[in-house]
Amino acid sequence: MPFHVAPPEGWQVGPRISAWLFAALAIIVGVPVADAFLPPGIHLAHLLAVAPAFTAAVAGTRLTAAVSVLAALALIAAGAERDSLTTESVLVEFGSLAAVSALLVLFSVLRDRRKRELARVRRVSDAAQRVLLAPLPARAGPLSIASAYRAFDADSTIGGDLYAVTRAAGSTRLVIGDVRGKGLATIGSTAIMLGTFRALAHRQLPLPELVAQLEGAVRWDSTAEAGPEADAGESFVTAVIVDIPDDEPAVHLVSRGHPPPLLLRGDGSVTTLTVPEPAPPVGLGPVSAAPYAPTTFPFAQGDRLLLYTDGVSETRDRDGAFYPLAERVAAWAHQAPADLVGSITDDLAAYAATPFNDDMALVVIQRDKPPAAG
Repeated sequence: MPFHVAPPEGWQVGPRISAWLFAALAIIVGVPVADAFLPPGIHLAHLLAVAPAFTAAVAGTRLTAAVSVLAALALIAAGAERDSLTTESVLVEFGSLAAVSALLVLFSVLRDRRKRELARVRRVSDAAQRVLLAPLPARAGPLSIASAYRAFDADSTIGGDLYAVTRAAGSTRLVIGDVRGKGLATIGSTAIMLGTFRALAHRQLPLPELVAQLEGAVRWDSTAEAGPEADAGESFVTAVIVDIPDDEPAVHLVSRGHPPPLLLRGDGSVTTLTVPEPAPPVGLGPVSAAPYAPTTFPFAQGDRLLLYTDGVSETRDRDGAFYPLAERVAAWAHQAPADLVGSITDDLAAYAATPFNDDMALVVIQRDKPPAAG
């Protein structure tokens, strides 16, 4: 069975490091050789300190220490060539080189320790984020699902946008939302929203009651985290909560101040699913289930449901115009969910005049033929 043994940490040499290491070795070899041909009044030994400095800039502790030892040996060789090894000048140069090399090795040790700590923190952070914002399944009951997500913070895989899918008895439930704010500062509210949805959505709660439970959780979180002078409206989540029955060609949804989904029909038409009276964002509405009556829209086999956050619809071009999502997707209405998501994200990147400055979430759901009995 083939296997690969990785070099110890500090010895890894990539193409860029190899070039710098070659330059350092060239100095170490070149100084004694050049001293043998230069006049007695010209001495290049002070240049040997450049070799460990080059190495410390790009390599690890062990390579830096090894190059420092080679530089010291080169200085000894250069002094021996001229019979000046015990002179005051050479001793001062040797002491200076030793001091500089020791500082560079210490710097490499501290830098490598910091890199290991950051790597551990990143691994923990990535694992936590993957648990919090788990990838959506490719299938849920009779539905095919595809999604895309981009966080505002380049070093993070999660931000203020959220989505989740769960199966209930005879239906699929989905939430897509946008926490007030963006980036890592919104993770607490994102966790509350997703945790509550996942805990309750699979139960047989009517959709209005599920929405009311989300309202209560976000309100509780904002109250628990708020200071004595906090504004009650500072923490909220715009969201669309969807229930898609397996045996009914329909989709039931509750809109909480979120951009309306788009319905892509089998004939290529695109319809905006506008709720006549959307409820306030989650965290700003009543806790009672009464105001959250779902609106029902047709959702036949072959139809696709496109849900998104304002990171998609509010992307601007050079003229300041918002991205015309409904117009653009009309040309891709017959694409499979994964292809449709790819077309939108590629087109969005080409449309944007500046780097994206908001979180973005995008979900496409297609109703397929129900699976065969048994």
